Amino acid sequence: MTDERLQALHEHLTKTGERPVERTASRWLGEAEAVAADIAEGDPSEDVLTERLATVDHILSHVDSTDDAVADDHVEAAREIVDALLAER
Repeated sequence: MTDERLQALHEHLTKTGERPVERTASRWLGEAEAVAADIAEGDPSEDVLTERLATVDHILSHVDSTDDAVADDHVEAAREIVDALLAER
């Protein structure tokens, strides 16, 4: 189940890159996507997974709005996944 959520997290962040988002938000989302790709495609230890999820959470905290409703929905879905995964740790 966790692997599916990590994949979903990465997919939501990837989809924001396909949208016309505000430039500053795009930079933050690109960083979050890179970290999410690392944990979705790799096999990190629990400690590393927790650290990287916290990093994604921190990066996403810098995104108030993307100026695109569809991208905002993907960001919100990504936040929900991160929150749920972190709450289990």
